This record gives sequence, structure tokens and C-alpha cells, in this order.
Amino acid sequence: MVDFGLIDEWRPAPGRLVTWFASADSVARAARAPVHPAPPSLQQEQYLRLADRHAGADFRFSGLCLVTAEIPTGDLDRDAITRAIHAFLLRHDTFRTWFAVEAGGTVRRHLVPEADVEFVPVDYGYIDDPEAICRHVEKTTPGPFQWDCFTFGTIEHGESTTVYLAVDHLHTDGLGQYLSAADFAQLYAAQLWDEAEPLAPAASYLDYCRNERFFSDQQSLSSPGVKKWLALLRGNDNRLPVFPLDLGKKTDGYHRSAHRSVELFDDDEADRFEQVCRANGAEFAGGVFAAAALAERELVGSDYYFGMTPVSTRTTAAENNSVGWYVTLVPVAFPLGERTTIARALTIAQRAYDSGLLLAPTSFHRVLDLLPADSEIKAEPGWVTPMISFIDARDFLGNELFDSMNAGVFANRAASEEALIWINRLPGRTSMSVIFPDTAIAQESVRRYLATMKSVFGTIIDSAAEHP
Repeated sequence: MVDFGLIDEWRPAPGRLVTWFASADSVARAARAPVHPAPPSLQQEQYLRLADRHAGADFRFSGLCLVTAEIPTGDLDRDAITRAIHAFLLRHDTFRTWFAVEAGGTVRRHLVPEADVEFVPVDYGYIDDPEAICRHVEKTTPGPFQWDCFTFGTIEHGESTTVYLAVDHLHTDGLGQYLSAADFAQLYAAQLWDEAEPLAPAASYLDYCRNERFFSDQQSLSSPGVKKWLALLRGNDNRLPVFPLDLGKKTDGYHRSAHRSVELFDDDEADRFEQVCRANGAEFAGGVFAAAALAERELVGSDYYFGMTPVSTRTTAAENNSVGWYVTLVPVAFPLGERTTIARALTIAQRAYDSGLLLAPTSFHRVLDLLPADSEIKAEPGWVTPMISFIDARDFLGNELFDSMNAGVFANRAASEEALIWINRLPGRTSMSVIFPDTAIAQESVRRYLATMKSVFGTIIDSAAEHP
């Protein structure tokens, strides 16, 4: 299985903890790295500006992603791990960059020369407190304005070893986290065995950022994609999408993240759900948004669904091998009348999802930046929207090993202002996880939402028997 949740919910077994950090000399040399002309991606730029505005928070405001896996050996070659870490960091150029926000607000990238990258292991000895290991990972992994905002580690348990990568969200998305684990395993194997399969070439994330910015700079208020986005927002009363239930957010101060997960399907139920979707002209993803719309109708009587979903912007084979933040938001919007049937909801949800995908090249960040000051559409600095992300992890190479590896994907209790939802289809089960503001009202709202979604998914499956 794969565990999802918050870092302080991770429960590693006791063992000998070794963490790899950038050496002091490497950090000093990296600080002198020259400015590089490649801009941050649009997603990165908003993330960095938000982190900069909230630098005074008394906790880590930015996101920290932790990927873990357990391997069936306690006899790891530390020198080989060190070489694999260096190979990994040089393979993916996003890890050689750091950013600074200048006084005027411009975000500049600096590129660290390959020769200046050096990571070294630090042995912390045997630790038998899982919470202490969690605190260690969070405390020792720097934030997004330091170059070395990523660490590697092992926890040796005797006959097995837990391996982890902790990296600031700045450098990774969901696929990037999987690629990191897969790449690292293959690079470590290559250090041990000459016959290990070499990795396929990975694209430059810096090149991607340049290309993305070049395209977005050509967009204007008259561009077709921009006009479509704005029409959707105007159809939503000039508002960005919001979670349908009250999250109990304050108007001042910070909210930390909370987490809930439920199992939606076993394999048989997932297959039956997909069959119902396909019988009505939809794929699994379209079915997810039909369920979300039906749940909102049940919860608040909504007759119009407007949601967002993140999609990968990787377009080439080499980009599919590249770690970075290759993500954009696309809309899924459609009407849902009081009498709209499940079959009809599936059909129109899939059409809306397909239409949304056509807007992937038109960044929503760029659209909002283009709005004039007197626009009726308002988006405050640091805006955030709810999202539903669907991932079919059965497409990932090596997914059959997930159970034996006890893999995990965790996030820190960063700042949270909206409900972010992940639906993950894995071998054997499909789960739904929500990260949301940790308030008493939000806890109850998210509990109701999850229960309603689970019920609606079940109703969709059962509809197959009613209309064979």
C-alpha cells in the first residue's frame, strides 16, 4: 500500500538514522552562484512570492514533500548512496537552482555549477522515537529560499531500511515525487551492478520554464484561452471556485493543515465504477467530477459545478522523465439541474473535463495577472482555490512493488486556506485524501463531504444494476 498524510502522521520504525546534507563548502559556493536568465515557472513564482510575504510566520509556511519507501536490506553501501545522490541532483537541473525575491518584487533564479554540488552523510545513531525522526526531517530540510531545500536519509532497521527524500514543494509535483523515488533506486543500483539498466534522458526544467514564460508572455485579454477562462469566472459570479462547505477560516492569522483519508473502492468496485463511466461516455476522471458535482448538489443544492484540477504539463518523453513542478490548473465547469440523472452527469462531466484540458496551455496565473485593476473579477494576492486531483498510479512503472515497499507520500502542516483533494487509484484500492484548514468547523465539513462523496460513488456503481 501507499500511505498518504502529514509528516507528523508518519511512523517510521526505530533504527539508525543517517541523513545526507549539502556540505558547508557546497552551501557557501552555491550562495555565490550567478543569476541565470531562466525565470521560475508561473507556479513557482506565485509560490515564492507567497512564501516571501509570509516569511515572518512562526512555522514553515511553504510546503515540504516527503517520499518514503522500505527496502528489504539492512546492508546499504553509504558511499554508493552518496554517489547516487550526486547523480540524481545533476540529472535534474531544478535541484541546482535557488531563487531570490528582489526589492522590486522580481524573482531571480541562480544556477549552481555542477562542480559545486556536494552532499555528505551525517550519522545520528539509533533513534527509537518516530516523532523525533519526523521532527528531524522537518527541522533539517531548509525552506524554499535556500538552495539546499532537500535532504536524503536512511533508517536502518536491521533486516530492512527505510529510505526517504524530503524536498520543498518548489522543486516537485506528484509525478516528480514518484520519479524521484524510481530514479534514485535505479541510480543506486547502477552504483552496485554494472548491468543495471541506464536511465532514459531527462529534460531540463529550466528549458521548460523558459518555454512556458515565452508562451504566456504572448497571451493577452483577447487571446482565446484567456477569454474562455474569463467567461467561466463571470459565469461563477466573478468569483474563483470555493469549497462548498464552511471551513471556519479566520480573517486574520494562519491556519495549519489537517488531513483526512478514506478508502473509496477496492479493485472490483473501481472496475465497476469505470464500467459505469464508460457506458455513459466518460472515463474514470470524468466520473470523479460527476461525483463531486452530485455531492455538491446533495450538500448545498448547487445547480452549477465549478472545480479545478491540476494536470501535468509534460509534453515530451524527456519531460516525462524530468523532476520539477510541471503542473497547471484547468477548470471543470458544468450545470447540474435538480433532475439531472447520474448517466447524464457522467456524460457532461467528461465533456467539461475534456474542455478544461484544452485550457492547459493558458496558465490561470497568467490570466489573473492580465486582469485590469477595475475588473469585476477579484483575485487577491496569494489566491487559492480548492482542487481535486485524480491520479491512476497503476500507470507508474513498478507499481506492483508499492505494497512490498510500504511507500509513503507525506506533507508538512503548512499554511492551509482551502480544501485540496487527491483521489489516487492504486493496485488494490482507490483512496481519497483531503488537506484542509485545521479548524473545528472544517473538521466537521470535511467529514460530511467525504461521507457524501463516498455515498455518491457507491450510488454511481449501483446505478449499473438499475440500467444494465
